[in-house]
Amino acid sequence: MLRADRGFSAACRSGRTFTDGFSCVDEAHAPIGLAASRRHFLLGGLGLAGLSLHAAQAWAGQGLLAKAMPVDLAPLASASSSATTNDRWLKAIFAQPAPHASNDGSQGMWSTWPSREPDWIELRWAEPVTTGHISVFWAQDGWDVALPKAARLTWWDGKSFVPVGASAMLGVTGDRFNQLDFPPVHTDRLRLELTPVAGKAAGLLRWRVMSEGEPPALAPVVIAGVDRQTVLGGQTYLSGAAHWLRQAKPGALRWFKASGPGDVTFADENSAITSARFSKAGDYQLQLVGSDGGKLARAALSVRVVPPPPAQRLDVVYTTAFAMDNPLWNARYKALVVNWIPHCIAQCERTDLPTGRGGLDNFIEAAKALRGEAHGGHQGYVFSNAWVHQTVEAICLALMVDPRGDAQMMQAQAHMRATLERWIPIILAAQEPDGYLQTAFTLADRKDWPTRWNPGNRANHEGYVAGYFLESAINHYTLTGGTDRRLYDAARKLADCWVANIGPGKRAWFDGHQEMEQALVRFGRFVNDVEGQGRGDAYIRLARFLLDSREGGSEYDQSHLPPARQYEAVGHAVRAVYFYSGMADIAAETGDVDYQSAVMSLWDNMVNRKYYVTGGVGSGDTAEGFGKDYALKQDAYCESCSSCGLIFFQYKMNLAYHDAKYADLYEETMYNALLGSIDLDGTSFCYTNPLDHTERTQWHSCPCCVANIPRTLLMAPTWAYVKGPHALFVNLFMGSRIAVGDVAGTAVEVVQRTDYPWSGAVAITVNPAEATRFALHVRVPNRATSALYTATPAVEGLSELTVNGQPAPLRIKNGYAVIERVWSKGDTVAFMLPMAVQQIRASDQVEATRGQVALRYGPLVYAGEQADQASLDRPLSAPPSAVWRGDLLGGAIALEGQWADGSPLRAIPYFLRANRTGAPLAAFPIADGQIDFAPGTKAPDKPKVASAQHALPIARVWLNRT
Repeated sequence: MLRADRGFSAACRSGRTFTDGFSCVDEAHAPIGLAASRRHFLLGGLGLAGLSLHAAQAWAGQGLLAKAMPVDLAPLASASSSATTNDRWLKAIFAQPAPHASNDGSQGMWSTWPSREPDWIELRWAEPVTTGHISVFWAQDGWDVALPKAARLTWWDGKSFVPVGASAMLGVTGDRFNQLDFPPVHTDRLRLELTPVAGKAAGLLRWRVMSEGEPPALAPVVIAGVDRQTVLGGQTYLSGAAHWLRQAKPGALRWFKASGPGDVTFADENSAITSARFSKAGDYQLQLVGSDGGKLARAALSVRVVPPPPAQRLDVVYTTAFAMDNPLWNARYKALVVNWIPHCIAQCERTDLPTGRGGLDNFIEAAKALRGEAHGGHQGYVFSNAWVHQTVEAICLALMVDPRGDAQMMQAQAHMRATLERWIPIILAAQEPDGYLQTAFTLADRKDWPTRWNPGNRANHEGYVAGYFLESAINHYTLTGGTDRRLYDAARKLADCWVANIGPGKRAWFDGHQEMEQALVRFGRFVNDVEGQGRGDAYIRLARFLLDSREGGSEYDQSHLPPARQYEAVGHAVRAVYFYSGMADIAAETGDVDYQSAVMSLWDNMVNRKYYVTGGVGSGDTAEGFGKDYALKQDAYCESCSSCGLIFFQYKMNLAYHDAKYADLYEETMYNALLGSIDLDGTSFCYTNPLDHTERTQWHSCPCCVANIPRTLLMAPTWAYVKGPHALFVNLFMGSRIAVGDVAGTAVEVVQRTDYPWSGAVAITVNPAEATRFALHVRVPNRATSALYTATPAVEGLSELTVNGQPAPLRIKNGYAVIERVWSKGDTVAFMLPMAVQQIRASDQVEATRGQVALRYGPLVYAGEQADQASLDRPLSAPPSAVWRGDLLGGAIALEGQWADGSPLRAIPYFLRANRTGAPLAAFPIADGQIDFAPGTKAPDKPKVASAQHALPIARVWLNRT
């Protein structure tokens, strides 16, 4: 058996990098048995990669390089696993450079789910290969991915997977490659079977499979990238990849147009990474083709080229004092105002919380530190300021709701006013002299946290907490009509501090958790509207700079690629939708075509491949985030904060594109994924919102959602209306009285009368201060926006449209019925929205819902609940009927009928689930200590609950169909 000489070891220790881009790995981190079989060489799969010059010359002198050189076969295989993770991660772990440690997830990480079996990862080749050696670098992220308890290698013998030999067990040591030699096997499939540590996931960063004997002739593996959309006049950035068994020859890779209505111009058709431009709008298919020794491999990529958005975005309707007059929303708002927000206030003022620590006390101690007084340390996570700022914003919005004589609401609002007066001086006293505000930094030991905006640590959430402060200042200003500028001026000072320190020629930086980006644009627009003269433009420019600085990191926090080159929704779902919201803002403000293309692609990928029927996002297949396309399992993560952020994102798309479909979608998210995240009494909430179960809690170890939910739900005027220079757009149907501000030069109030979503009758009265001509755009609901779902019967349009009692012609533009006229006070538009029970089926590509059906009535998705029937594990019979039940959960439309066995069926709106039995948990206790949110690491995939069993009934959206 051939032995290597020690020159190879010396070269590796020197860290020498070879001309093909591969480098040796230190023996301490990757002991590859240099004095053992030639299979142990770190070859990277291409030619001489990994051989020292001395060793290569020695081999060449013995005439051995021409025969039986071991090569890495793994990159030429397709990968699959028991865990539905991102496909690119599966591929990346077989082709990336060697990691330096088990927590090095910078190039992607594959992992199982905690405590789920069976756990395995498999490689499959197009034709059989021969191997007798593998090496695996295990992942360990310090949170829920741990080194496995055991690992076994099996191979496919044509009938089943069997162990590769008597010694099929692989080592499980961290921070190094674990090797396994075994009698050579000839197979097209290898599988690693894993036994994780109890309660933990197992994961790996790199798996090498070395060839035995003469390597086979295999076609290259070619990856074209993700499907996307591109705005006409712009370009799409192609990030293809190809893996050859041996070094590729020049011209072995080429892009070409397979189909499409126009011409395609590639910047470099022979480069995997290039760009393409299109001459006409329409659907195109591009192909990337690779060849090796006469064997071809190809991969396809679909591009939809779309027209650009309108040159001018629509304008925001700021939330000011308003009255709600709608049965459903009256009850929900009262629960938020009377119970939930006061609960958030009380929790933020506590100093004895076992979990979710850190509230107002941090601001008090930070103020002491700034005054040079003795002070305590920071409590809770570095981002704990966030729920205080969110609560301030929720208070401001709650104080804008007309209590309409309700004594309980008036009492709660009096408490909130007193809270604001008490809290504002405390918060502002913690602001540093130059405007910077984050109590975790102010109270930190400078040895541990020496500087602000440190590029070496993006886990401190400096932008995350600052962004919420800016947003709270907006609604405090509108609450007081600008008579109280304390928070507004402090927010200006904070934003100015950031502008002075970050930007071109200053400091390049981005936060691991997005929020500041969308907050800066929102605040910049508001400053421009309040002060004029472009005084908020610097904040918008800074938001763009923060976005553009985002690269070189990981998919987890969407820093893996520059924003304009991202086309797939990946990573942590809350970070993602906040990021996409900020990108949509910048696209609308600047008209940047690359940003527009990226935003459209991200929206398309999410809505048409990774979107739940409830309007929630985040399957949890990656850390609190997105999995691969169509991986929409029933125990969805759908964090409440991701629903809040998604509403913002869809709203920004509506502003940019003037298209009702985005309002259709944020209505869907609001009524389903978000509305029921707070229980009916306003005493507990859902951190996650799965489709087949619900867990509620009064607080949380990471209470990021607690005030984010009410601050989003209470912005009814903002979500219900947007404006153009000579147009008013009606996006939501809510019985209410709302001042929408200036439209075509006059102040306008709009009054809606409707009990939607319980019925479809809507009357909209327009009250301009002066008779004025403008266009009223009324959304015509279309509940078939996502290509993932098909509903029967089809329900669309509106009917019986009248203006002041007279029939009006129906003119539709971008999903809106447009009525243009001179409007006078009291003019009323009335119409009927069709309401019917629909059965929804998901695309067959969604494996989790095959053979199942969901039910919908109007915008509401329904769930069967065990409180109404003993079992949900049986097929439906005929479609149920909509029945009003005044005694059900405060009054609701129920869907009633029969199961196939003749027993009675009842389904309730999903937002009403888990309100009838049991008590919420006091908290979700999870492991103590800080969560490491740094790029490349994983946050908790699911909060650890106190018990596997709850008194709450099972609720299930997808039911078995006949």
